[in-house]
Amino acid sequence: MKAVGVFHYGEPEVLEVVDLPIPEVGPGQIRLRVHAAAVNPSDVLLRMGYTDQMLAGRLTPPYRPGMDAAGVVDAIGPDTVTGLRVGDRVMAMVIPIDPSGGAYAEYLVLDARQVVRAPAGSTHVEAATLPMNGLTARRALDVLGLTPGDWIAVTGAAGAVGGYAVQLAKADGLRVVADAAPADEELVRTLGADLVVDRGPGVARRIRELIPGGVEAVVDAAIIGPEVLEAVRAGGQIALVRSDGEPGVTPLGQQENVTIQNIFVPEYRYANDKLDALRALAEEGRISLRVAEEFPAHRAAAAHRRFEAGGVRGRLVLTF
Repeated sequence: MKAVGVFHYGEPEVLEVVDLPIPEVGPGQIRLRVHAAAVNPSDVLLRMGYTDQMLAGRLTPPYRPGMDAAGVVDAIGPDTVTGLRVGDRVMAMVIPIDPSGGAYAEYLVLDARQVVRAPAGSTHVEAATLPMNGLTARRALDVLGLTPGDWIAVTGAAGAVGGYAVQLAKADGLRVVADAAPADEELVRTLGADLVVDRGPGVARRIRELIPGGVEAVVDAAIIGPEVLEAVRAGGQIALVRSDGEPGVTPLGQQENVTIQNIFVPEYRYANDKLDALRALAEEGRISLRVAEEFPAHRAAAAHRRFEAGGVRGRLVLTF
């Protein structure tokens, strides 16, 4: 099978198309014929070597990025409990440091609990934009545990995780204030934000001007860091969708009056019910499947360069 991986860490050019054996499917597993895999920030971190400590000794190079896969069920292992059949259109969140490796491959063997039906009416490319980003936003809101009617702020609301955080917060009955650049304000409003403020320096002050008491929580998808603290009321919470230890993330550390929640989406790798609920919301039109651009898998380096250039709205997707 064709796959895209790295033998040596570095810039996008280190991504190589390689030939690998088709993986065997075992008990409790499903093999996917992957047709689409989204490009995410975690893919860049793996390519650059920031996840090397987790990969070393667990997997054999070439290391494969990719946390989102969409395609069809190719085979079902013995003693596998699933409502799926061979040929069904499906999607899955993939964890590259697991034995499966990442999603950048034509075939992928996963625990059956990772795989659910793709939203009816979606293409493979569209379905590939949902699992990891949707589950990240879902995990953040679940950890925050807010009550309908509470105010939540979302930074980076025009992005993939931020956009899902806005839409899922509205589905949960929350009130949302979100940031946006002028060019993205209409998009963020269509996602469901009740109030929109200009993004950039001073965003927390602008949120406070609209919500004088401060919001109950922030989903900091833009990785603003300490500056967002001003927006949160005493006793409130901030959900970090990337950890303090990752490059480019300014540590928030311990805060006296605000609880910092680190969101680790692999904890939802087997949350079949959560992913299937996202499918249902997509079918109802309550969350969006946003594709920015498609790239054939052999142009993975170009997709990574485009991603790192910034300004992408929706997801870039590799096709296999």
